[in-house]
Amino acid sequence: MEVKKLSISWQFLIVLVLILQILSALDFDPYRVLGVSRTASQADIKKAYKKLAREWHPDKNKDPGAEDKFIQISKAYEILSNEEKRSHYDHYGDAGENQGHQKQQREYRFRHFHENFYFDEPFFHFPFNSERRDSIDEKYLLHFSHYVNEVVPDSFKKPYLIKITSDWCFSCIHIEPVWKEVVQELEGLGVGIGVVHAGYERRLAHHLGAHSTPAILGIINGKISFFHNAVVRENLRQFVESLLPGNLVEKVTSKNYVRFLSGWQQENKPHVLLFDQTPVVPLLYKLTAFAYKDYLSFGYVYVGLRGVEEMTRQYNVNVYTPTILIFKEHIHKPADVIQARGMKKQVIDDFITQNKYLLAARLTSQKLFHELCPVKRSHRQRKYCVVLLTAEATKLSKPFEAFLSFALANTQDTVRFVHVYSNRQQEFANTLLPDSDAFQGKSAVSILERRNTAGRVVYKTLEDPWTGSESNKFILLGYLDQLRKDPALLSSEAVLPDLTDELAPIFLLRWLYSASDYISDSWDSIFHSNWREMMPLLSLVFSALFILFGTVIIQAFSDSNEERESSPPDKEEAHEKTGRTEPSFTKEPSSKIPKKGFVEVTELTDVTYTSNLVRLRPGHMNVVLILSNSTKTSLLQKFALEVYTFTGSSCLHFSFLSLDKHREWLEYLLEFAQDVAPIPNQYDKHFMERDYTGYVLALNGHKKYFCLFKPQKTVEEEEAMGSCSDLDSSLHLGESRGKSSGLGSRPIKGKLSKLSLWMERLLEGSLQRFYIPSWPELD
Repeated sequence: MEVKKLSISWQFLIVLVLILQILSALDFDPYRVLGVSRTASQADIKKAYKKLAREWHPDKNKDPGAEDKFIQISKAYEILSNEEKRSHYDHYGDAGENQGHQKQQREYRFRHFHENFYFDEPFFHFPFNSERRDSIDEKYLLHFSHYVNEVVPDSFKKPYLIKITSDWCFSCIHIEPVWKEVVQELEGLGVGIGVVHAGYERRLAHHLGAHSTPAILGIINGKISFFHNAVVRENLRQFVESLLPGNLVEKVTSKNYVRFLSGWQQENKPHVLLFDQTPVVPLLYKLTAFAYKDYLSFGYVYVGLRGVEEMTRQYNVNVYTPTILIFKEHIHKPADVIQARGMKKQVIDDFITQNKYLLAARLTSQKLFHELCPVKRSHRQRKYCVVLLTAEATKLSKPFEAFLSFALANTQDTVRFVHVYSNRQQEFANTLLPDSDAFQGKSAVSILERRNTAGRVVYKTLEDPWTGSESNKFILLGYLDQLRKDPALLSSEAVLPDLTDELAPIFLLRWLYSASDYISDSWDSIFHSNWREMMPLLSLVFSALFILFGTVIIQAFSDSNEERESSPPDKEEAHEKTGRTEPSFTKEPSSKIPKKGFVEVTELTDVTYTSNLVRLRPGHMNVVLILSNSTKTSLLQKFALEVYTFTGSSCLHFSFLSLDKHREWLEYLLEFAQDVAPIPNQYDKHFMERDYTGYVLALNGHKKYFCLFKPQKTVEEEEAMGSCSDLDSSLHLGESRGKSSGLGSRPIKGKLSKLSLWMERLLEGSLQRFYIPSWPELD
């Protein structure tokens, strides 16, 4: 009796300890563990963690509870250092997957401590226990590497249905019975199933775009689509069916079955027909068509449709039993047939796999060549390919029909019959054909065996062209019989070039397909994706629109202000007040936007000489026009028109120099440009009659160099732009200064007709520079 009381006391004590453990787990507060407030910054949290970690580390603290305390500190820091986890805890009061991990550790330590006692697990089972709930999905759990390396490549052969779940998820428990039923049904049809635990596989859940649980999504061809309807069996089934392309299975009737079956020559595929009593194509058949879409074309015949009796009688089809027929080169007789009630996926897969290729398929790509003619693995796994090299024809030629009948009568496991259009694969055909005129424009047959993936083969080509005669068949049959005994019959060696992909779509079609897929994905993302995921894209779009419209508005106001400022004056006048000239003009700006509606031209005198030249800032240049009193008005007007488009640059200044006052200063500078403007001896009788009007100097005061523009003599002469590199003519002597104002045939303004081109070369830096030791005084 006392032993029984003692046993009951022990059981009560253990239950009490377990309840306390559970309550302590529910009362876990990371802020209290680290000793920080709920408004603490990340720096304060990190500082408190380092302090407590050093204090409670089990290697330094010998307290029996140091290990548990250190685990709590680490978990608390893990929650509070992650803004997402911290926000989740602040809103919902739980630590997500971390509490589940802690409970697992505590249960392990408790079981280890009380290993002499046994408790029935359901007694302590809660509906939120992830271990028990996820036991159904355990074999479907996905990890990131498994998803990337296996699920995504496999989604090009079958669609995947994936569920996103987590701990403490009420809705996950609610949909679990429906999910289990759907998984059992769809997995048997060939749909891939996956389960992602958002707590333990957060990276994968974020990659899939799942920000809440539960979530169900489908993957096909590497693309993700979310399920947004009520979680019921029929909706999930329709969702999987909607993932599949709409053109997988063609509806075949008595009117189009001949056209459908005759497509084998163009598509280079066998054609499959399913006869069934349901008006809608079964999902199993659609999934099979998607898995083998690269190898076969699929059609569906509804036997209840009027006019189908002719097809069923022709092919001897039992309309009360689902029947699958495979047609190859002969459309009037199926190559293989299968009939069964309640067809299983495995039966259909085995049936399709045995009939994936035509009897004598055409080699249209290197991938197909690898599959039909594999590389030799060993002496027991020899595979020979009998290749017919023939010209392309709209109808079956006699050589091809004879080759096809020979292949049908001599089908073997070690021999594969194929054909190649020699005009489409010229390099391939020329490698196997002998250098003989006898094969020009005719068919030929070669027997080859591949030795490696680099293209090395051993082969033998029949000596005579293939016409399909009985003698050709007899010779080919003799070679095949001899190969069984002596593989050395293939005595020739060669390296075959890669085959070009004949069925690949052109670039424009590929671009259109890609654009269509992108638009459809974007449309689906806008209306169905999580707005949290769409925020970066929306932010980018609105930023671009804001910048675009802001630029347009600013430009509009800027243009209106410039139009008001640049309104031309009524009269052209030359103002000369306090040594400053502001000529009028009407020329529109072309290359740059001027800052003002006029050109500011300052006279270069002894007063402005120092500021406008000698002490000019680095990088700035003064463009100086040489004129006389008689040519001042006309030259300034033309000068303003030519340089107006360059006034937008803040590094250019414009001045004019009076030749009547400062001739000696100008001729001193021109002495350093003798190759461009030679200065004769000063005792020359025409020394004072030399005409420099229209000359332009670009002066760099800081680096002490100048560039020279020399005007042209007449309008009809060759261009004399005056660049420091191409003005090599001698100095033009004009008439006396008194006669310069009376010129009629050569207008004064014509001297500056090429100045704008010279200015462009000046800004490009392509003009020759003339350096001087120092700037002379301007008297």
